[in-house]
Formats: sequence, structure tokens, C-alpha cells
Amino acid sequence: MARVFVTRELPGPALDRLRALHETVVWPERLPPPYEVLREQSAAADGVLTLLTDRVDAALIEAAPRLVAISNYAVGVDNVDLAAAARRGIPVGHTPEVLTEATADLAFALLLAAARRLPEAIEVARRDWLTWEPGALLGAEVHGATLGIIGYGRIGRAVARRAAGFDMTVLTTSSGSARGAELDGLLRESDFVSIHCPLTLATHDLIDREALARMKPTAILVNTARGAIVDSAALADALHAGQLAGAALDVTDPEPLPPDHSLWSAPNLLVVPHIGSATHATRERMTEIAVENLLAALDGRPMPFQVNRS
Repeated sequence: MARVFVTRELPGPALDRLRALHETVVWPERLPPPYEVLREQSAAADGVLTLLTDRVDAALIEAAPRLVAISNYAVGVDNVDLAAAARRGIPVGHTPEVLTEATADLAFALLLAAARRLPEAIEVARRDWLTWEPGALLGAEVHGATLGIIGYGRIGRAVARRAAGFDMTVLTTSSGSARGAELDGLLRESDFVSIHCPLTLATHDLIDREALARMKPTAILVNTARGAIVDSAALADALHAGQLAGAALDVTDPEPLPPDHSLWSAPNLLVVPHIGSATHATRERMTEIAVENLLAALDGRPMPFQVNRS
């Protein structure tokens, strides 16, 4: 029987399979375990099941001599030092594919909500609805507009399928880290820009002040990927200056935003708390995959969804 540390309670029954087979410690709090606790627990564990909020760095990995498996409850693994895991020969698992449609649904929901100013309309309906007004709460037309998708992987393609139902023209970059003329053209021509690339060194602050300046002043930015792909301060300045019509964010940098961050006072901003995969079916399936990855590695088998298999 191995010892496993799980950094949060997870939806669905799959954790019971883990508990039945191995000594399993689950962090019970709503907030993630502090780094010191994660490091201490990992040092005594054979396997860890982590979330994207958990920093699994080289120091933690090197201080965990028993560790033989890291299973990350996310598609992205930017919170895990893959090179450090590789040096130890530790497999790292993730949960791809299962959250594609749920995240694409949310991306398009955010696009529509920002375009049609739904947060403002809800407040007006509650507090200031006098009558039908022909000039009130005018938003952007989605049907027939141009959508730029940065990162044309599984989720990007799923968003494009939804855009087809609105007869949108879809522009894409051939790579999520594309810079130069390809990205510039997409930013200049798009009425909506939706981000779906992974966070890497190449995509950190990909949407910076210069990129935002290339967008139409009538354009809306949507981000359901990773917060650090967008320069938060630059986005706040662009919104305050009227340089951009709006933004809809499921992810931010930092996350969550501190109460005094300049984005909170920016106009035409919609922020939700990282809920891209937040459906019952998706989160439960993510738990199943994360547990399957961990059980396989602890049993000496390849993980079904392993990032660093090569």
C-alpha cells in the first residue's frame, strides 16, 4: 500500500477507489495547502494528486525521495517542473480532452455576455429599468463578426465550431506562441479575440501593451486559458483608456485578483472565477482520469494520460 497526498477534495466517487487501495491523505480546506505543507506531505508520499494552484517545483521534487508519481488535475502542467520530474524519472499525468467542450462553452458564453453587455443589463433590470429604450445597452453584433482564436488546439477548434453557428469568420494562428505578422494580422482584423494556447515561456504576456494596441477599439478580448498570457496591467490601462471595447476573463494574473487591482475598476470587464471546466460531468471525469493516472503509476504501469512519456 502506497501513501498518497491529494491537495483538495474532488468531485465524484473516484477518490474512494484511491482510498480503498492506498493510504490517502486529502487536504480538507477550501484554500490550497500552503507550499510548506505541500512540500512536507510530498516528502512522505509515493504519489501526489495536485491542482493547478499547487506549485510542484524542483525543490519540492528533490525533497521527496519516495515520490514516484505526480497526477495533475488539469490539462495544463505549467505548475509542475517537468524537467525536475524527468531527472527523477517521475511520470506526470494530466486530464486532457475531457474538459474541451465545457471550456469552449464557457468561452463562447463569455463572448456573448460581453458582446451583449449582460452583466450591465442584469443590474439595470434590478435597479433602473424604466421602460424599453431604443438607445440603451447597445452591444456588439456577434453574428457575422470576425473571431480570432489564439491557440488552435482541441479547445480552440471547439470554439470555432460554435462560431460556425453564428456565421463568424474565424482567424487562427498556426501556433499558440505565434508572434509577428501572423498574430498582428489576427489582432488587427478580429472583432473578438479568444485565447486558447498553453502558458509557456513563449506565451507569457503574449497579449501585452503592443498587442492590445493592435486590436480594434471596438474589439473584445476573451481569456479562458491562463491568466499570465495577458499582461493584466496593460489590459486594465487599455480598458480605462477606451482603447478596447471590453474583456471577459475566466483566468487572471494574479489569481484571484487582489481587491485593489486596477482591473476591478476598469469599464466593460467581466470576470468569473476560473470555471471553464466547472460542470458536474467534466469535473467528475477529471477526477477519474487523475486517479487512473496515479493508480497506474503506483502499480508500475504507464499513466493513461502522461505528459512526459518520451
